[in-house]
Parts: sequence; C-alpha cells; structure tokens
Amino acid sequence: MIVRDIKDIIGTEREVEGPGWTSRRMLLKKDGMGFSFHETIIPAGAKLHLWYKYHLEAVYCVGGNGSIEDLATGETHQIHDGVMYALNNNDRHILRGGTEAMRLICSFNPPVTGREVHDEDGAYLPDDS
Repeated sequence: MIVRDIKDIIGTEREVEGPGWTSRRMLLKKDGMGFSFHETIIPAGAKLHLWYKYHLEAVYCVGGNGSIEDLATGETHQIHDGVMYALNNNDRHILRGGTEAMRLICSFNPPVTGREVHDEDGAYLPDDS
C-alpha cells in the first residue's frame, strides 16, 4: 500500500515547476501503478500551450477556475470545482488560469518518471527506459 501526504511532497524532488504551473507528483512510474497521479496548481491568469503527444491525461478540478481551449475545434470549456476533462486524443490545447488559482488532480498514462517539464510543443517526452 502506498500512502502519501501532499504536505510531504511540497519542496521535494516530487514538486516540479515550470512557467505557469506547479506539479506535485504523488505517484510516479517507479511506484508501479501503470499511471502517474499529480496535484497541479495553475495560477490565476496563466496561459499554457500544451500538447501531450506521448501521454493521455485525465484532469479533475477540485478548486479555483479557468478554461481549456481545444485547438482542433476552437471550442473553449470552462473549468471549475467538479469539472473533469480528458485528453483522450493527445489533444493540442490552451489551458488558462481564471480569476483564482486552479487546483487540478491529474493522471497520466504512460506514467511520468518525475522530473519532466514541457518541451517546445508543450509535451512531456516519452520515457525510453
């Protein structure tokens, strides 16, 4: 059984930051679950161009607000506490922070190893190990 407290992750190697985001990686590839599990904070007003070419992601908002724009269709969806979105087609998107920081719970398949940051396309590179 794996039990982790987010307070024990903040400020460690499992907390990774980039422009407009902070990801607290609660489960990683080395945990052997077949997916990774993160708490991600998107500050108010952030704008992230993302394209997870090598990963599928499901996201559940548990606080704050913002929006996600599907770059294939131009549709924009509002995100707030209780809203889930899934990038089931490696969707190119823009994630925008709203009037307050968003707190998102995210799952990635395949799992990340822990120190990934977005490349120039907004993707995490695949793990070749």
